[in-house]
Amino acid sequence: MTKGLMNKMKRMPKKPLAAAKPRAKRVYTLEVAIVSGPIAKSFARKTPAISRTFEARGDHSLADLHRAIFVAFDRYDEHMYEFQFGGKRPMDPNARRYGPAMAMVDPFGEKDGSADAERSTLDSLGLATGDSFGYWFDFGDDWWHQINVLAIAEGAPRGKLPKVTRRVGESPPQYMDWDEEA
Repeated sequence: MTKGLMNKMKRMPKKPLAAAKPRAKRVYTLEVAIVSGPIAKSFARKTPAISRTFEARGDHSLADLHRAIFVAFDRYDEHMYEFQFGGKRPMDPNARRYGPAMAMVDPFGEKDGSADAERSTLDSLGLATGDSFGYWFDFGDDWWHQINVLAIAEGAPRGKLPKVTRRVGESPPQYMDWDEEA
């Protein structure tokens, strides 16, 4: 570079570098339907379909989604949970599994193959509209849910997310009254 060009460059006004444009937030519309669980036959006859539709941001974790589902279905007693992706059936050993960090290590100290739901965001999962995945709550009572990705949009709507945008059916009691079935 010539001395004249260097002097000219020194006299040029300094422009700040353009800041990297933040990625637009993505909003996921998810339908969470109860597929099976300890539901009394009388309740099932009265309420054949039970689902909740949510809006959640892409930076929400699967743990955030778990908490929203827990509240939306009027549950009050926390239990273990797991999200399953890519399996052909519940408990498919080939499915990617995500659960609470404390559940990822078995009593013998071995990693169980699950990923941390607290650190895994919706954006990190590579979801597309039309995808579905599983959610298993309470490993003893076995509440199974199917989550359908209804839409993915750019930009966050107003209000606090995740939020329920639609409710179908009454929430079943978390624990069934076994005397009712007799």
